Amino acid sequence: MATLKELRSERLRKLEEIKKLGINPYPSKSHKSHELKELTENFDNLVDQNVEVVGRITNIRKFGKIAFVVIKDQFGAVQLFLSQEKLSPLDASQSIIGFDQLPLLDSGDFIQASGKLIKTQTGEISVEVIKLILLTKSLRPMPLSIEGFTNKEERLRRRYIDLNVNQDVKDRFIRRSKFWQATRDFLNSKQFIEINTPVLEHTTGGADANPFVTHMDALDQDFYLRISHELPLKRLLGGGFEKVYDIGPRFRNENYSDEHLPEHIAMEWYWAYADWNDGMKFMEEMYKYVSEKTFNTTKFKINNFEVDLASEWQKLDYAEVIKEKYNLDIFNCSIEEVKNKLKENNLEVEQTENKVRGIDKLWKNIRKTIAGPTWLINTPLFISPLSKVNPNNPLTVERFQPILAGTEIGNGFSELNDPQEQLNRFIEQQNMRDEGDNEAMMLDIDYVEMLEYGMPPACGFGYSERVFWHLEDISAREGVIFPHLRTEIDGNTKSIYPEVKFN
Repeated sequence: MATLKELRSERLRKLEEIKKLGINPYPSKSHKSHELKELTENFDNLVDQNVEVVGRITNIRKFGKIAFVVIKDQFGAVQLFLSQEKLSPLDASQSIIGFDQLPLLDSGDFIQASGKLIKTQTGEISVEVIKLILLTKSLRPMPLSIEGFTNKEERLRRRYIDLNVNQDVKDRFIRRSKFWQATRDFLNSKQFIEINTPVLEHTTGGADANPFVTHMDALDQDFYLRISHELPLKRLLGGGFEKVYDIGPRFRNENYSDEHLPEHIAMEWYWAYADWNDGMKFMEEMYKYVSEKTFNTTKFKINNFEVDLASEWQKLDYAEVIKEKYNLDIFNCSIEEVKNKLKENNLEVEQTENKVRGIDKLWKNIRKTIAGPTWLINTPLFISPLSKVNPNNPLTVERFQPILAGTEIGNGFSELNDPQEQLNRFIEQQNMRDEGDNEAMMLDIDYVEMLEYGMPPACGFGYSERVFWHLEDISAREGVIFPHLRTEIDGNTKSIYPEVKFN
């Protein structure tokens, strides 16, 4: 079997021959009258009409004075029928390929074909080509099938190949686009306004996460890549907006997992004069709408759970479920008791473990058994520094987290708008940072000052593309188009480009 280097060398030879004929192998202008899918779906109305189509060659067969070429575009494929008798001859000035030049074409090349839509003697819908134009000469062959491209890391590194040979992957990212479009459509229909907030922040907050740090030369100052959209959006509530949201990237300097990536897309909305009960009703409607628009269903099988986002949502009390599972009163226990429960349940106990992190691990051990859809409510105050205290139980806050098939798929609050209480909670979080908890929140004094001017009562909620990965029942890396991987240059690449200096 020929090596990649040998196959590329043969294509380079063809490229040089094409150039010697005076053909531009990479013209800028192209034209099409129809998508390929239209030709097959609307054949009866288009038969015998002249059409102009474009696409990538996937197969070439030549038999004497006739040839068959299959091309595909984003949504379909069609066969081209070429005959020496009817195909226009070489016209290098227009990049037109004649019948004699067909051997210079390869699978992977992009072409434009003009001719009449017909059915061949075997009943195959085809374009009887009169004019054939080369649009792009490819120098590397695509794998012939999915089976020829199964290495997971190679698929992620060269996603552009994966998309060509694996239609399921391409379809997934079309659904991903629909997911975010449905998110926008729903919020816009409810009179929310999308406002993009900064990615670079002086002080970052809104979540428990370790931030990335960068430096802005213009100001000669370090900045953080945002870990959340929250605090800037709530500043907008203080500025007079009543319904706002943002969709965009956020960054958390944490390890990869099947559910987490250091960079990912997320959405957060904030709604003045609403509370957590309003938010739960709103999000039940939103999850149902987005799933129907993206997947045409509300029913999913995820991690061996059968779930339906249109079913009645149950509610779980944070402290009660931990008391029932571990016989632990989270409001009256020591860090030693928490560590003992972690050990008893074979959960990791870190040297820097604190009570907040330990109790959160105990909860997550329960969470993985819950099918849902379920709302986790009455979260302890000490775990939720930005949420408003529940007047029915001052030890808890008005926080609501949706649980589906063993994981959390969002986070919402009645937002804290008391500036003095917010400052005290920030100070507690800053003390945790000073004691070594890099994920505790930073003290954002500008945000406290905004609250002193006044922010109305409000509800806020956010979810990330992890919701989409979860509904697709795939890992995080499979759910993003170009996942981050450690940079590697293989020996094959180095041998193909000897003129390049690789570090």
